[in-house]
Amino acid sequence: MERQQGRWPGPPWWRHGPSSWNRWNEEDDSRLPWRSTLALTVIVLVGSNFAAQAQSGERAPLDTFARLLLLAGCVLLLFRKRYPVPVAFGTALAAMVYLGAGYAYGPVFLTVAVGFFSALVAGRRRAAWAALLMLWGGHVLVAHWLYRWLPPAGDTPAPWGQELVIAAWVAAIVAVAELTRVRREQWAKERAERAQAARRRADEERLRIARELHDVLAHSVSVIHVQAGMGLALLDSDPEQARAALTTIRSASKEALGEVRQVLDTLRAPGDAPRAPAPGLDRLPELVEQAASAGLTVEVEGRPPRLAPGTDLAAFRIIQEALTNVVRHSGSRHARVRVTHGGGTLRLRIDDDGPATGAEAGGSGNGLAGMRERAAALGGTIEAGRRDDGGFRVRAVLPLTRGGSGPERAHDAGTAGARRATADGHEEEDR
Repeated sequence: MERQQGRWPGPPWWRHGPSSWNRWNEEDDSRLPWRSTLALTVIVLVGSNFAAQAQSGERAPLDTFARLLLLAGCVLLLFRKRYPVPVAFGTALAAMVYLGAGYAYGPVFLTVAVGFFSALVAGRRRAAWAALLMLWGGHVLVAHWLYRWLPPAGDTPAPWGQELVIAAWVAAIVAVAELTRVRREQWAKERAERAQAARRRADEERLRIARELHDVLAHSVSVIHVQAGMGLALLDSDPEQARAALTTIRSASKEALGEVRQVLDTLRAPGDAPRAPAPGLDRLPELVEQAASAGLTVEVEGRPPRLAPGTDLAAFRIIQEALTNVVRHSGSRHARVRVTHGGGTLRLRIDDDGPATGAEAGGSGNGLAGMRERAAALGGTIEAGRRDDGGFRVRAVLPLTRGGSGPERAHDAGTAGARRATADGHEEEDR
């Protein structure tokens, strides 16, 4: 294995479990579990003394070597979070030597259980099982064959019923460890899902704010651009018209600043209610007046029904963006907006007679994509393209009752809008 900048490329095989479990408890990973290990050491040493007294005459008495083995098994548990596999094998080996030396049965198995539990929960199932089977196999050999040559003198083979009791304890430890491991996996999965949902919500909010800013600024800046050009052209020949153009610029910029401030306020205090209601189709006459100040005559046909706030805002922004595109891209100074409803849907149609100017309008090219995202977030559709007579048409269909999953639809629509091939040619892409 090659070294990279003096360090191994990844953690050694014996340190941690699979990648999903490498940091199953990072807080404990950076600090040794002193308290729990100290308490366990006291239990093991004191309990082993009582066990030795209770089994006096049957097993060898505790001596310095026995206590060192018990202490070694407990000290290993300090590193059970960082190095679960070596700890599992180390505690099993210490217990096997302890039993092979003929010392009393007792809390020595507790260190093995904790080592096995830590390795299993860390995801090292094979290593945990191998360590446990090594101890069990060693115990069977000592208790039923090697006892003749090992202390204490005159020892007899252990009853097989004792092995059943040990098997029951092992099964209990395994069951608890497996349940804990499964539960930790569920927690890790839930945390990952919550983090993913939070990232998705942040992306959706970012896209929503981007759409709002685009629609507000594109419309207002287009009006300002047209009026500024008109004011410059009439500054000397018709000062009154130039003054009217400047007045329109001031009004449009003030409105744009207000709407941008409202969007930014949601960033500063996302939990607060907006200070002003979101725009809707009730402001359609206002939009017509703004378009008229930019030299565009707009005819409106139809009256919208009472709409939900989300649908009302989407419908307003779609019409606003469509009229902005007429101002910026079309040679026509006349547009028609038709609003109809029925069958549970709201239908919008915005037409201009064209032709396209072909001039560089300085836009971002995200207008149609933003429309599609808004419509798809509500379960609706957008169709936009050239008409046979040379004009341009935008047709939107929005459900009056929200259908589908809004966030997922919005995300899919954003991806589809970015990838959509524009069959209507370069003009739709510019818009």
